Amino acid sequence: MSDERPEKPLPELRASDADRDRVVERLRDAVAEGRLDMEEFEERLEAAYKSRTYAQLEPLTADLPAATGPAAAPPAAAAAGAAAWPGRIGGTGSSSLAVAVMSGFQRKGRWTVPARFDAVAFWGGGELDLREADFAQREVVINCVAIMGGIEITVPPGVDVDVRGFGFMGAFDQRDSPGPTEPGAPRVVVTGFAFWGGVEVKIKPPKPPRGGLSLRKDP
Repeated sequence: MSDERPEKPLPELRASDADRDRVVERLRDAVAEGRLDMEEFEERLEAAYKSRTYAQLEPLTADLPAATGPAAAPPAAAAAGAAAWPGRIGGTGSSSLAVAVMSGFQRKGRWTVPARFDAVAFWGGGELDLREADFAQREVVINCVAIMGGIEITVPPGVDVDVRGFGFMGAFDQRDSPGPTEPGAPRVVVTGFAFWGGVEVKIKPPKPPRGGLSLRKDP
C-alpha cells in the first residue's frame, strides 16, 4: 500500500493559502506577459481568494501555459511594484482628518497618507483609496469611526494590512487577502469603532497607466 500523494490533488480537497498564492502569482505572470488584461486579472484575483477547493482554483489558470519554473525572472509587474515602494515612503501627510456628517468624503489618486489618519462617517460615507498613494512612514494607522455610516479603504496587493477595529451592531470587514507582502511595502493598521455602520477593506491592483493594455472601467 503506497503512501504517496496523487500527482494532482483531488478536486474536492480544500485549498490552502499557499495554493491560492501560487495561483495569484501565475495570474500576475500572465498580466506581465500580456496574456490577461487588468479587468480579467481583477476578476480572477477575486475568485482565487474566494476559492475553497482545488476544483474552484483550477479553472482560473486552465487556459494559461505552465510557469517556467522557480529559476525564472520575477513577474515584471511585481518587480516594478516592489522597486517603487522606497520612493513612495517618506514625507508629510496631505491631510490627517476626513469627516462626513450626512455627506461623504473621498481621498484617492496621488496623496500622502500621514502616520495617523482619522476618518469619521456619521450618517454618511467615505472612501480612502491607497492604490496610488504615498506614505509618510513605513507603518501608518487609519483610525475609523463609523456611526450609521460606512468607510471603504482600498489598498493594492502586497501591502501588509492589519485590521483591529471593533464593531458593535456594525463590522470591520476584510474579505480579500492582500497576498504575500512585497519587499519594502508599507504596513496599514486599521483601527476604530463601528456602530450600526461598517468599515470595509478591499484589495485591488492599481489602475493601469493610460495607454496600457486595459480599457478597464473604473470601479
